[in-house]
This record gives sequence, C-alpha cells and structure tokens, in this order.
Amino acid sequence: MAVTGRVRILGVDPGSLRLGYGVVDRTGPAHLSYVECGVISAPAGMDRPERLMTIGRGLRELVAELRPDEVAMEQAFYGKNVQATLALGEARGMVTFIVTDVGLTVSGYAPARVKRTIVGHGAATKQQIGYLVRALLSLRRVPDPDAADALAIAICHARHHALAARESATRPARPRLR
Repeated sequence: MAVTGRVRILGVDPGSLRLGYGVVDRTGPAHLSYVECGVISAPAGMDRPERLMTIGRGLRELVAELRPDEVAMEQAFYGKNVQATLALGEARGMVTFIVTDVGLTVSGYAPARVKRTIVGHGAATKQQIGYLVRALLSLRRVPDPDAADALAIAICHARHHALAARESATRPARPRLR
C-alpha cells in the first residue's frame, strides 16, 4: 500500500491479441480517480508466443511508468473453445509473471463478480459496463471495450479490497490462547 494514502490499482483484461488496462487511484474508502486506460495489442499475423512477448513488453513498460501498488485481473473462465481458453490462460500467465517479477501480487475476480459490482447483475453487456465505467469515473467518453473491462476490474478490486479492509478493522481481535 502507498505511504501517502493513495493506492494505485492496475486492472487488466488479459488477451493474446489485445490486453486491456485501466488504472485508478483510490484515495479514500469510496473515492476513485481515473488515471489512464488503453489497449496493448499485437498484430494478428504473429505467432502467439511473439504476440504474448510484444504485449508483455508493453505491459512491463506500463507497470514501470505508472507504478501501481496493486494489480487486479479477470479470472479465467472456461469456454467451449479449447484453443481460446488456452490462449487466455497463456495471456494470464504472462501478466502474472510480469507483475510478480516486479514484486506485486495479482488479485483475481470472476467476470460475473466484476459485472455485479459495476452494473448490479452478473449478466451485464460490454455496452453497459462501458457506460457505467464512464459514469463512475466521470469520463468524457466511453473507453474502448477492453479498456472499459480493465477499468471495471480495477473498480471492483478497489471496492472489494476497501470493504475487506474496513471489515477486518472493525472485527474484534481474537484473544490469543497460550
């Protein structure tokens, strides 16, 4: 956690072609401010290992530049397309390696939990996510869908992490048994 009371959160929507990222600062239990969002992409014509390396280099530069305190990423989900699921797993592994290599940990959130946190139900559309992310962060326009998803993940982390911290602070200490 940052010494100043500000916690910078990097949200990541992993992919082997496009990696969405969103960065917010949490300055209080309920106050978030937008920092940056975007997409790191690689040409579709590259082999998957080369695409992952290209995206990974971009992510490493982003982490070095923006210096997040915490990282949140969408948890893997299981689709019917085995190759797509494998590619997503490889992208998640690349993200996990890069952020842990610089000393950060990654918190994971299921897609339905992110949607419930942002929209109020787990079956929200990308359009609903984008619209509400725009409203929650007072953005001038709706971000690219991958970037909006990443911002939603960062917001989800900020809300759940702050809630967990408040709950543990108000929970009475357990007596130690000797």
